[in-house]
Amino acid sequence: MQLPEMKDYDECARNFRWQLPPTFNFGADVVDAQARRNDKLALIWCNETGEERRFLFSDISRLSSQLANLMLAQGLKKGDRVLVVLPRIPEWQVAMVACFKAGLIAIPCVEMLTAKDIGFRAAHSGAVAAITTSPNAAKFDACDGVRTRILVDGEAPGWLPYALAAQQPAQFECATMAIDEPALMFYTSGSTGNPKGVLHAARGLYTWRLSGAYWETFGENDVTWCTADTGWAKAGTGILIAPWSFGTTVVFYHGRFDPAQRLALLQRHKVSIFCAPATEFRHLVNAPVQDYDLSALRLCVSAGESVNPEVVGRWRQLAGVQLLDGYGQTETLMTILNYPPMPVKAGSMGKPLPGCEFVLLDPDLRKLGDLEPGQFALKLPHPQFMLGYWNDPERTAQATVEVDGERYWLTGDLGYRDADGYLFYTGRDDDIISSAGYRIGPTEVENALIEHAAVLESAVVASPDPERGEVVKAFVVLRSGYQGSDDLVKQLQEHVRQVTAPYKYPRRIEFVESLPKNPSGKLLRRVLRDQEYGRATP
Repeated sequence: MQLPEMKDYDECARNFRWQLPPTFNFGADVVDAQARRNDKLALIWCNETGEERRFLFSDISRLSSQLANLMLAQGLKKGDRVLVVLPRIPEWQVAMVACFKAGLIAIPCVEMLTAKDIGFRAAHSGAVAAITTSPNAAKFDACDGVRTRILVDGEAPGWLPYALAAQQPAQFECATMAIDEPALMFYTSGSTGNPKGVLHAARGLYTWRLSGAYWETFGENDVTWCTADTGWAKAGTGILIAPWSFGTTVVFYHGRFDPAQRLALLQRHKVSIFCAPATEFRHLVNAPVQDYDLSALRLCVSAGESVNPEVVGRWRQLAGVQLLDGYGQTETLMTILNYPPMPVKAGSMGKPLPGCEFVLLDPDLRKLGDLEPGQFALKLPHPQFMLGYWNDPERTAQATVEVDGERYWLTGDLGYRDADGYLFYTGRDDDIISSAGYRIGPTEVENALIEHAAVLESAVVASPDPERGEVVKAFVVLRSGYQGSDDLVKQLQEHVRQVTAPYKYPRRIEFVESLPKNPSGKLLRRVLRDQEYGRATP
């Protein structure tokens, strides 16, 4: 696909046309091709203890081919699902590319998932293989269907050592992937029920380069660092698929967040494009930015949660570069963005990616005009859009509607469009909590709380927070014989940490006598959420 240069947004969007190849395999058509064409530095890995490893594209090509050969030798075949539960280490890129090469459906997951979380994903997806680290191996003990298990470090009964891949051939005949064949799956939280498996096709891996061209503006001479967790969809685009599609060198850091460390690494590796969630920028603008040489930095971007306009302005003043906000969903990846050649409006999501068309709909599915608040809807078909929710056609169908003879994806996000075509986000129409870049479904936290002996029922909502954007807050009705106290708050928080992923625990807990419900007994979370945001419930 020849991408027209964006010197002017309106002209680029007007002239843009999608051109998709009949087949696409990221491992063959990007990684292997890059190794042959211009074998340059692909990956710089480092950690908080000072270790560092560097990989050329030819290294990634060879290592991924060997791992792909190992997996096929274990009986895996095209279309099988593979859980990839790895921290920010180079084996993550190798594992992902190996899956792409073999036509296996990679399911990247954040390392903080519990055994219960892993068990659900393994059973729901029908995963037959897993690649992880020693500390995570025990989480798979109850996953009987996961028959091929590869451990990247140490040893554990029933697990193959990753080192065996080095004995495999360095050449691999990559699977032919039709453009609509499934290639990748992410799990995303829903406001009701269990997490959903979002299945993407090979066309997703091909078209996600578009945001890399127009938003991040990747090039072969760039060094980029995206701090997203390996289980986030943003990691798929910001760390792997988009930058390597342009031959960009990727920095990959394994360690805790520390503002001084972030700035030191930006300086050390001469990072030119930096991507981080709003939470990190809120801390960075209060760090001594002026003490570091950030002269190589030419652009910063952020996604996952809105960046406060004040933070955008302060970062521009301190670092001397733009901080461009972006919007996307796991089902679509990045679709509404601010672009370097386009004037930025404070608080705006920007404008649709070329090739994307959004409308705003009211509750009766009528199209709205400028400055009329409604729900964002993406016109379909669209090549970046998912194939659907795994084994759940009904839920997929519920999120798509027909308006004036055309089909649209209901994003669930609310906002408005101004007279200049800029889009502004105002909130969600459901109960998803977006905290420091993590999307958390309230039902998962409520289910964890109800397992505690003191809890009769609970409601979990988003509560505004100056650092994280939103945090999880639980309203808890206690069983008879229990009294609310600071000690019980700590007990409940620790309980949730143990039952589900630690990042989902309620940072705030309020004990109440009852919860708001409608006449049929359905919980009205929006009443509590509106209360937290200090607004009247409609």
